[in-house]
Amino acid sequence: MFELHPQLEKDCLILGDFPLCRLLLSKDANYPWCILVPRVHNIREIYQLGEEDQIQFISESSYLSKKLNVIYKADKMNVAALGNMVPQLHIHHIVRYKTDPAWPGPVWGVKPAGTYSPEEMAQAVEKITSSLTEQFNAMPL
Repeated sequence: MFELHPQLEKDCLILGDFPLCRLLLSKDANYPWCILVPRVHNIREIYQLGEEDQIQFISESSYLSKKLNVIYKADKMNVAALGNMVPQLHIHHIVRYKTDPAWPGPVWGVKPAGTYSPEEMAQAVEKITSSLTEQFNAMPL
């Protein structure tokens, strides 16, 4: 049975589900940052997914990257599966700008996590979820 890792639950807001993955919004307001987590029990690596799930995952990740790129007018999309701190397979989708605090390096450890105001969080949720129309089921807030 799928359970979201406690660290992801603490650091993120659940936005909803694609057919395979749960979509999370990182609470770090320094960067527009979403995370996809396949709803598959005990998976650490993409290659551990079945072939059909691998294809579905890439489709969902590409779709999300494209939408985030468009709505946030990204200079670059960083898409990465690290899992060094949280072993559950999760893939970061981070909107990057040449003017962001970590550019051109990785975002980790550069600046403490920023905090969204309730209004900013609501705006980010609306901006993202309203753009995801294909096979996405938003969670009620």
